[in-house]
Amino acid sequence: MTQQDNQGKTDFIATEQSQPTSNGAGQLDFVGIGDTVVDAFIRLKEDQAHTTCRVDTTACELCMPFGAKVPFDFVKVAYAVGNSANACVSASRLGLKSALITNLGNDDDGKKCLASLKNDGVSTQYIKEYDGIKTNYHYVLWYDSERTILIKHEDFPYTLPLGDVGPRWLYLSSLNEKSLAYHHEIAAYLAKHPETKLSFQPGGFQIKLGVEALKDLYAHTEVFFCNVEEARLILKDKESAPKDLAKKVAGLGPKIIVITDGPKGAYVFDGSDSWFMPIYPDPAPPYERTGAGDSFASTFISALALGKTPSEAIAWAPINSMSVVQKVGAQEGLLTREALEKLLAEAPDNYKAVKLD
Repeated sequence: MTQQDNQGKTDFIATEQSQPTSNGAGQLDFVGIGDTVVDAFIRLKEDQAHTTCRVDTTACELCMPFGAKVPFDFVKVAYAVGNSANACVSASRLGLKSALITNLGNDDDGKKCLASLKNDGVSTQYIKEYDGIKTNYHYVLWYDSERTILIKHEDFPYTLPLGDVGPRWLYLSSLNEKSLAYHHEIAAYLAKHPETKLSFQPGGFQIKLGVEALKDLYAHTEVFFCNVEEARLILKDKESAPKDLAKKVAGLGPKIIVITDGPKGAYVFDGSDSWFMPIYPDPAPPYERTGAGDSFASTFISALALGKTPSEAIAWAPINSMSVVQKVGAQEGLLTREALEKLLAEAPDNYKAVKLD
């Protein structure tokens, strides 16, 4: 059911099924903040494109004939995706009470996004629909197991509709280029709500803004996620080892830092100790890699919310990433807690966090 206001905005009024479940005192476990999108995965035929890689940087490019009509294999559309939406679905499947703060267009794609979130047990109480603005729609050029995403974020207004009792965890990720003031609003909320911890996985725009512009947000961050390349951009550091990058990010304010290094593994620094975690063995070559980082970060936070230590949580995270890359899109492969713990119990002996000097 919907309710119109005098600004042409349509607020989604949650049905009984989509109301947030409380944690004893009306407190949610996990609330994501970020843009939500529809992803159309366009599977390119292997004989219709190719990749070239630079020897000096190993950076690769997807190449197709300019001006040609390029045949594709098939298209698969995924609704209600995006960094924070993926994280909320991940947390919900792991048993947490989750909700998403985001904007959608009052259109067919927006309705399908709402239905998808409800189906995964994510509360839609904080989601707002807008007339005259389209739901974000991205195109994913999928070649081999990798992808290049063509993105366009609509200019939705950002609001923070949280109540007097903050959630246990806020999860902040990708927002559009006009959202700087919103980041300061979030930081101000955190300053007034010590019961709420922030996990921050910056998107491209947030990294481009730089540390100084977001210093109040960094100061209130409990757990910070990025990959090695992103850490180098943030710190302007091309030389340091990943474990040292994590310690340097801690100097910006975050208490726990997690830095991923692709198939090489991941690093966590909890303010005193550093740990390295290898990847979980893949049962088959990755099928499609979208959402690997989202599943990793959200699983780490979910494990902390479920009472695990950072060194335990870092053993949970790669398992969900392994599962996600076996499927198409960021959510299809997300695991339940029971399935994740089963895989953890079946892990090889060398799958364990290693404490670093």
